[in-house]
Amino acid sequence: MKPAHDETELSIHHLKDISAWVSNVHDLNQLLEMILETGNRMMAAKASSLLLLDEKTNKLYFKVATGTKKEEVKQFEIKMGQGIAGYVAEKDEPLLIKDATKDKRWYTHISNQIGFKTKSIACVPMHLNNKVIGVIEFMNKVDGGSFQNKDLELLTVFADLAAVAIGNAKKFQSVEKENRGLKEELTPKHQIIGKSKVIQKVLSDALQVADSMASTLIMGESGTGKELLARLIHQGSRRKSRHLVTLNCAALPESLLEAELFGYEKGAFTGATAQKIGKFELADESTIFLDEIAEMSHQMQAKLLRVLQDGIFYRVGGTTPITVDIRVIAATNKNIVEAVKKGRFREDLYYRLNVVEIHMPPLRQRKEDIPLLAKHFVQLFQQEKGYSKIEITQEAMDKMINYDWPGNVRELQNALERAVVMGNGKELKPEDLPMLYSVESEMADIPVGLSLQEAVDEFKKKFIRLNLKNTSGNQSKAAKVMGIQRTYLSRLISKYGLRKDRAQQPEIL
Repeated sequence: MKPAHDETELSIHHLKDISAWVSNVHDLNQLLEMILETGNRMMAAKASSLLLLDEKTNKLYFKVATGTKKEEVKQFEIKMGQGIAGYVAEKDEPLLIKDATKDKRWYTHISNQIGFKTKSIACVPMHLNNKVIGVIEFMNKVDGGSFQNKDLELLTVFADLAAVAIGNAKKFQSVEKENRGLKEELTPKHQIIGKSKVIQKVLSDALQVADSMASTLIMGESGTGKELLARLIHQGSRRKSRHLVTLNCAALPESLLEAELFGYEKGAFTGATAQKIGKFELADESTIFLDEIAEMSHQMQAKLLRVLQDGIFYRVGGTTPITVDIRVIAATNKNIVEAVKKGRFREDLYYRLNVVEIHMPPLRQRKEDIPLLAKHFVQLFQQEKGYSKIEITQEAMDKMINYDWPGNVRELQNALERAVVMGNGKELKPEDLPMLYSVESEMADIPVGLSLQEAVDEFKKKFIRLNLKNTSGNQSKAAKVMGIQRTYLSRLISKYGLRKDRAQQPEIL
C-alpha cells in the first residue's frame, strides 16, 4: 500500500495536469478522453464513463468510456432521474454507492445488456455556469474494495476542473466557428455588387424583411446570387450573431437529406456509429437557408412543413421530440407556382415558405451592373493570383455587355477567373473571354419547317454545345450554369450524339 502522502502528491500532480489542459487543449473529444483516463487512474477504477446532457432531449448520453465494455456502453442513453447517473444529474448531488445491487436507484438494464457486473459506484455532477452539463461515474475498485468519502471529495474537485476545461473547449470551438462564419460573410466573394434599379430594389426589400421572423422565398435563375441574398437577410437580422446554416436540397438523395436536416441517433441505421446533430438543430436561434427547395420529395415536404408549423422534429431513429427556434429562408430556380398547380409541390408548404417573396433578376436584366461586377471579379482574382493591376479593355467590356449570360453572375465570375488565369497578366482582351457567341447568334440558324419537338431538340443540342464551349468542355460546370443535374446533362449528350473525342473532350461541332 502506498503511503498517504504519496497518494496526495500523485493526486495533486494529476489535478495540475488537468489545470494545464484547461488552457491548452481545444479538441473536445481528445480532451474528454484525457479527462476520463486521468480520472480512472486517480480513482483506481476498473471502468468509468463521462455522460453529457443533451439539453434538447433532456437525456444523458455516454460520450467517453473506459474499461472492457467501453464501446458497448456508448450505445445507450439515460433519462434524467434514471439510474445512479440520472439521479445525480437531476438532483445535482454526488453519490457514493458501496453495493449498487442493494440500491433501489440502480438501473440494471445497461449492465445486463453489456454483461458488466457493477458493485461500487462513485458518481458526481459536472457544472458549467451553475448548470449541470453531465456526470462522471466510476465503477468497481481494481482491488475489489469500495470507493470512500475521500474519493468522492477528490472526484468533486476533479469534476469541477474537468467542466471548466470542457467549457473552454466548447467556447474555443464556438469562437472558431463564428470567426469562420464572419470571414465568410465579409469576404469579397460574398458581396452583392450592383447599382441598377432592379438590384437596388431587391436589396431594399431584403433589408426591410431582415429584421423579422417572416419566412422568405427567393426566386431566380441559377447563378443570380440567391444564397448571397440569404446571407444579407441573415446579417441584417437580430440573429446575425449566430452562423447562417445552409443546405442544398438537390445535392442529396432523400434518405441522406432527412439525416442531414434532422440528424440521427447512434445505431439508427447501418453506418450510424455516433449521434449526429442535424442542420435544424444547428440552426436553433439562427437562420437556415434551404436552396433548391422545389427538389424535395413530397414525403420530405410533409416533414419540413411539420417543423415549420410546430418547431418540433425527431432525429432519425429517435423518439424524443426536439424543439427549435429557427428562421427559414428558401430558394428555387424553378417555377414553383406551376409546380404547386401540377401537384409537385405542396400548396400549404408553399404558403408557409412564401410569407415574403423576393425575385433575384437575371444578369441580362441588369446589364448596367456588368462593368462593376467585372472590375470587382478581376480585382478579386488578380489578388488571389498575386498579379499586379489588370486593365479590362473596352473591347472586352463591350463583349461582356453584349452577351446574355445564361449562367448569370456565376457564369460571368467563372469567365473572368479563366480570363485572368489564361491572360497576359496585364490586360484582359476579348479573346481571353470564353464566350464565343451570343445565345441569339447560336440559335438563329435553327431551320424553319421543323416540328415543335424537332425544334426543341435542335435548340437543346445547340444550347448544350454553347455551354460546353463556355466551360471549356467541363460538364459539371456546364450543368451548373444550365441549372440541371450533371447526370441529366450526360444523358442529353448521349441522346443527341454529342460524343467525346479521343482526347476525352466533348465534341464542339
